[in-house]
Amino acid sequence: MDRKEAKLQYKLSHRPMGVYQVRNTVNDRVWINSSLNLPGSFNGDRVKLNGGMHHKSPKLMTAWKEFGEESFVWEILEEVFPRSERGYDYKADLVFLEDLWLEKLEPYGDNGYNEPKKTPEERLQMIRANKTID
Repeated sequence: MDRKEAKLQYKLSHRPMGVYQVRNTVNDRVWINSSLNLPGSFNGDRVKLNGGMHHKSPKLMTAWKEFGEESFVWEILEEVFPRSERGYDYKADLVFLEDLWLEKLEPYGDNGYNEPKKTPEERLQMIRANKTID
């Protein structure tokens, strides 16, 4: 297989996807997230944390600075496998599974680095509050 074909095969292949956690091995606090590309997210999280620019979780960023990279591990909680149907949108599945894991592990406050998700009512209130009148 030549380089051009190998590149095409890579683009057409499915990356591992699912729900994962970044766990602090010192205190067992976790940050839960989901991804369509687990290896890419693991690498991206690590780069952002090492660069001091992980904006998804300021609490995780603070802990990373305090404990150091060697105190954290990435763990897959649940993997989503490709379906045979073309064009299937996996995002809804991942959001649903992430919500289940958030509900199960409750990684908030002393348990973790996630912020509780806002309810639909809270999101509507935020939208109304940010709406400007001309």
